[in-house]
Amino acid sequence: MEATEIRRTVALEDHHWWYRERRAILARELRRIGAAGRALDIGAAGGGNTRVLVKHGWSALVADFSETAVELARLRGLRAIHADARDLPLPDMEFDLVLAFDVLEHIEEDDRAVHELVRVLRPGGTALITVPCDMALWSAHDVASGHVRRYTRDGLRTLLAGQGLVIDRLWSWNVLLRPVVARRRKHTSGSDVMETPWLLNAALTAVVVTERYLPVASLPGVSLIARAHRPR
Repeated sequence: MEATEIRRTVALEDHHWWYRERRAILARELRRIGAAGRALDIGAAGGGNTRVLVKHGWSALVADFSETAVELARLRGLRAIHADARDLPLPDMEFDLVLAFDVLEHIEEDDRAVHELVRVLRPGGTALITVPCDMALWSAHDVASGHVRRYTRDGLRTLLAGQGLVIDRLWSWNVLLRPVVARRRKHTSGSDVMETPWLLNAALTAVVVTERYLPVASLPGVSLIARAHRPR
């Protein structure tokens, strides 16, 4: 991500519907995992999700290619290092949990990034990964965000399994709003990560919160979420 996009993310994420619901998803997954340990947040873009890890008792480290992201994470009191996801300067089997939220779509050699993710994950450890899905949704937003691809469900499954991860669950997110996103992005000229009027923000929040309780995870959405583990 460019420095401008990272700073925009940090400015928005505490109140923006999209980021708030993603943090809620992460919190639910952390409760499912249970006992906290050591966690690595790859491509953390300032550490919004890392703060969720810390709140739930995890000893967390940010690893980001952007010096801006590292600087912002440190200003938030987080441990952070400058690192390339394809060549992490970290020991083997160091972490109980690795996050890669909206990272792989930025990397041409995504298989190398997943290989490194698996390398630093201890046997039995959990990986939580999110990516944008479906090239039919490709738009100027993806170009402005520095994406090189969007993923299919089968494509993500093949990528993760090919590097040795066992997929525990793979599901769609932002299903209810997909028609709105598809329509909007046909006419967008850049990133749609921007300030949202409070009333619209509240309405969109209500939609994505409702999605938690509906059986829509197998339907096409805007993002894919994978929970996987490294075999023991």
